[in-house]
Amino acid sequence: MKKLKLFSLIALSSAFALTSCGGSGSGKGGGTKNFVSKTGWKPNDNKGWFFSGKQQKLKGWPGMVYVEGGTFTMGLVKDDVMHDWNNSPRRMQVSSFFLGETEITNYEYREYLTWLKYVFPPSDPSYREIYNGALPDTLLWDNELSRNDFAETYFRSPEFDYYPVVGVSWLQASKYCEWLTDRANEKALMDAGIISKDLYINESNNVGGTAFNMDKFKGNDPDMLAYINEQRLARTTGMRNTANQRLLQANRSPAANMVTKFRLPTEVEWEFAALGTQKNREYNNILGKTPEIERLRGQRGRNAGMFLENFKYGTGDYSGVPGWENDGSARTADVKKYPANDLGLYGMFGNVAEWTADVYRPIIDSDFNDFNYYRGNAPQKILRNGDGTYARVDDGSIQYDTLADGRLLYKNLPGQYQRETVANYSNFRDGDRQSSLNYRGEEGDSAASFNMYNAPRKNFFVDANGRVIVEKDTQLRTSAISNDIRVVKGGSWQDTAYWLDPGQRRYKRESGGYGWIGFRVAQDARNAGNNRTRR
Repeated sequence: MKKLKLFSLIALSSAFALTSCGGSGSGKGGGTKNFVSKTGWKPNDNKGWFFSGKQQKLKGWPGMVYVEGGTFTMGLVKDDVMHDWNNSPRRMQVSSFFLGETEITNYEYREYLTWLKYVFPPSDPSYREIYNGALPDTLLWDNELSRNDFAETYFRSPEFDYYPVVGVSWLQASKYCEWLTDRANEKALMDAGIISKDLYINESNNVGGTAFNMDKFKGNDPDMLAYINEQRLARTTGMRNTANQRLLQANRSPAANMVTKFRLPTEVEWEFAALGTQKNREYNNILGKTPEIERLRGQRGRNAGMFLENFKYGTGDYSGVPGWENDGSARTADVKKYPANDLGLYGMFGNVAEWTADVYRPIIDSDFNDFNYYRGNAPQKILRNGDGTYARVDDGSIQYDTLADGRLLYKNLPGQYQRETVANYSNFRDGDRQSSLNYRGEEGDSAASFNMYNAPRKNFFVDANGRVIVEKDTQLRTSAISNDIRVVKGGSWQDTAYWLDPGQRRYKRESGGYGWIGFRVAQDARNAGNNRTRR
């Protein structure tokens, strides 16, 4: 009995100690329900000065699929018959994120082009290159030894509305993601009543640099004053009992439930989502990677024996024989023609390969980083004027990249804030001399002047007619790999089944468009750490 009392006393003391150490944050939800700031103010107190708004629940944007993060084996687990030795198995961790359920379609990309043409008319000499540079390369369908009319019909004809857009370079796809971020937030703010719904009805709005963008909204730019419903904005922040415009301006940035920015998925995210291992497990054990070739054929019904992905079966066989078409698509197909994977993602194994965000290197340095791996970080900062205000891009300060076919693609649009790259980590620990353990920098030995891969360089010149001409690099080079090469994942309509394995990786130059490469968008999942599940 004495031992029992002693045990009870110890247990009671331990419980008290744990409760005391936890403080107000030990309750359900981390204690945020009764949170009080160390200043003494409660959140969104109407008599205070700081209004953070309500914490939003995890919710996906239309057309986006939630991918719960976790650990997995990245790379090939089969024989490397190509002997690339660039995809050896390694353990990686991925944060939760959202991924587009399909590739971006012709319809969606034409939305983007229509907006550019409306806001930045090509007839204005200041904007002439903006629309033209965003167009996909439709001439890529031409083949010297093939009759092909796709160059005239594929992108514009309504019958191909829901086919994946192709001929879009990595650079163009990245610009689409930036545009989509602004348009999604514009729509969300309209629906919340925070900005006016007549942005496109009133002809004086959205012309050139006056168009809505998130730079100006978050930066309290004067251009936004004409669009914002200040009264509704005040209610959204919780500032119901104040008309203080200075407080309203100071609290504008977090006032609305802004849509997380869109971007291209990283290589590790894309592969993780393509595998969709959540259902292929028992408790915390993944039951293995089933080779895609073993899951390609339908097992029952009218699809029995038919391929459920769009790929090339063999030499001269893209769709099968008449009356028994293996996959039924000689080239690309509707983005939802074939079944989705276990996560609800379409087209991860065929139809078109896809751009990812990463700069390509033959090695993946998991020894240095095995969490949300990404090669290509290039942090930027917003530039300021001498008076402390943000420097904006105007009609005369638009900067351009040059595409592989010589067209110019805008780097920034009028009305956005000017940025400069602080650092570029594409070469970080990739095996070059600057990444070696005992490297000591010498004059003229910068990453810009030295490249261990000695890749061809892009040279451009303007001819007498003002056209940009791509000049071939005639020097002897040792590699095609440079900081302008991006990772391509997945198989396509012109690839054999070998390339359908999510562990495969290829690369293409970021400035070029290809008839077998498309792209889909991704978003970070906010509050993802608070959505623990066990199924």
